[in-house]
Amino acid sequence: MKSFTIIELIIAIIIVGILAALAVNQYTPARERAVGREAESTLRLIAAAERIYRMEIGGYYPLPNTTVTILKDINDNLKISLSAQNWTYSITSNAINNFTSLADRVGTGGSLDCQYSINQGDILNQTNCP
Repeated sequence: MKSFTIIELIIAIIIVGILAALAVNQYTPARERAVGREAESTLRLIAAAERIYRMEIGGYYPLPNTTVTILKDINDNLKISLSAQNWTYSITSNAINNFTSLADRVGTGGSLDCQYSINQGDILNQTNCP
């Protein structure tokens, strides 16, 4: 019966460790891009809900010169169901005919805080995002 030597086992463990390190380096940016796509799709959902709200009420949510950051208020008024697992959401209105919705990344910290925004014209912007 032939068995492996300790050197062969150590080399195999080192190779597996190197491959795992390479995989982790590729996983983190891919995950952040996927989380960014989550913010984009949620902001597009908010923009669509804003258009429906405007057709029903006559203006965008919230009232002019107001910012709403409470997720329950956003969900209740726009009749959507957002969660704040990866992002915090806010909606600002400066006039009855405009709004800006922001998505701020939860837990990024540092100087590269990722933020997405969308307005009534469906113009999507991003700041400090991968």
